Amino acid sequence: MRPVRINPETGVDLMHYITPDLCDAYPDLIQVVEPMFSNFGGRDSFGGQIVTVKCFEDNSLVKEQVELDGKGKVLVVDGGGSLRCALLGDMLAEKAAKSGWEGMLIYGCIRDVDVIAQTDLGVQALASHPKKTEKRGIGDLNVLVTFGGVTFRPGEYLYADNNGVIISPSPLTMPE
Repeated sequence: MRPVRINPETGVDLMHYITPDLCDAYPDLIQVVEPMFSNFGGRDSFGGQIVTVKCFEDNSLVKEQVELDGKGKVLVVDGGGSLRCALLGDMLAEKAAKSGWEGMLIYGCIRDVDVIAQTDLGVQALASHPKKTEKRGIGDLNVLVTFGGVTFRPGEYLYADNNGVIISPSPLTMPE
């Protein structure tokens, strides 16, 4: 095993993740999300404990969550796959980075992609869209969400890089 730097509070390996290596090392533990996401963030790879938000064309709960401490966590946003507006923009991405979030996986769109690409945050989403969402305060926090052929459970772990996205019920470390 190569040296790893583990966050003692979360058990998350804080070093670079390579999803093909994790798939090879933990074939019976991981699930692979269907390949539909593009990497938009300033981090090529990210991983951490899953926090979920389920919302449709309303990012009110996303805004609330990125203001909370996100150290060692990944925000998984089920936006219903909507391609009609953006659930994340530069201001929320900056707040997430300042709050310590490792990354975000958005089953929907983002905007301000040039700024987000310079932000110290992992961000994967379906596409970009210039229109912002409505703010109606509608959505659910820390519920099971299913898309991409897998179910995301709060408290489990997500790892993402340019190769894809995987989930695991427990933290993983990079093999040597």
